[in-house]
Amino acid sequence: MFNEPDEHQEIRDAIRALCKQFPDEYFREVDEHKAYPVAFVDALIEAGWLAAMIPEAWGGTGLGLTAASVIMEEINRCGGNAGAVHGQMYNMGTLLRNGSAAQKDKYLPDIAAGKLRIQSMAVTEPTTGTDTTKIKTTAVKKDGRYVVNGQKVWISRVQHSDLMILLARTTPLADVKRKSEGMSVFIVDLHQAIGHGLSVRPIPNMVNHETNELFFDNLEIPEENLIGEEGQGFRYILDGLNAERTLIAAECIGDAYWFIERARKYATERVVFDRPIGQNQGVQFPIADAFIETEAANLMRFDAARRFDAHLPCGAQANMAKYLAAKASWEAANVCLQTHGGFGFANEYDVERKFRETRLYQVAPISTNLIYSYVAEHLLGLPRSF
Repeated sequence: MFNEPDEHQEIRDAIRALCKQFPDEYFREVDEHKAYPVAFVDALIEAGWLAAMIPEAWGGTGLGLTAASVIMEEINRCGGNAGAVHGQMYNMGTLLRNGSAAQKDKYLPDIAAGKLRIQSMAVTEPTTGTDTTKIKTTAVKKDGRYVVNGQKVWISRVQHSDLMILLARTTPLADVKRKSEGMSVFIVDLHQAIGHGLSVRPIPNMVNHETNELFFDNLEIPEENLIGEEGQGFRYILDGLNAERTLIAAECIGDAYWFIERARKYATERVVFDRPIGQNQGVQFPIADAFIETEAANLMRFDAARRFDAHLPCGAQANMAKYLAAKASWEAANVCLQTHGGFGFANEYDVERKFRETRLYQVAPISTNLIYSYVAEHLLGLPRSF
């Protein structure tokens, strides 16, 4: 329930204590300057929170996706934006579950120690969007390396990451039996790649979210940077995507609780016509409705995370958690803005900033309509609609 202690309370208390060092004014200023929250991210890394999913054998804490989702939730619930760091969490799913022992030994200790960041995953392309099997970026094997050509778009945190997960076609679509085959996943060292076959073009956007368009022009990647088996990359990337959607759900839940608390507080304190506005059912009922929706979404989030940690199929749960949580956070955002009236548009209240941030998740990392299609086909047995 809303402020009731739970089994993750130790993590919650620790994140809240860290976030107190970065109050609303900090994130407001970062947003105003379209900057990256460097000091906040450094504090998270120093405290070891971004190593939550790395097993202890490589220097992490081995807490799993459930704990990672609580960390992301609390960042947003405290007024921050976990979009600056969540890539480190969900990219772990691809590397941990499908990477070789040599790759894990090479990268995970330095990631856990904060010396390396694996914040970025390059999948989406301008002409394919969520039709991932139609990607046109190619990786051709030649003399012990792969040569990459193509383009990616909406690739986040490239400028604040050392490593990137890349999905590219290694076998032409026309030459595979199933369209999900023939794609491979690679680890890209961004310091070696940028300026040597990889160009990065930032995309200014509505939210203070560092995202980019990437251009590959004969970028060479060592053969040992291939994750898993060539041609099976789509299956591997799903681990990261399921983790991503579950973490985004947690962030939306954190946003929703933030909006609900701000609305509740303002409705209690704001007096009009000699009574607090929260005494009016027209004000309090929408806040209560947003709370109910958020609580329900929260249950699906934990089910998805539990299944992921148990290595059980979780695609349906991850998709539904993302849908429910994004819907709840957007409804809570509207309720909060409406409750504040004109003050909701004033920067100093931070409602408008969080309003913009949570709106993103109606579209990304997967749109609502694609989730409807997934549920209709895979859970309800309806004919495939695309």
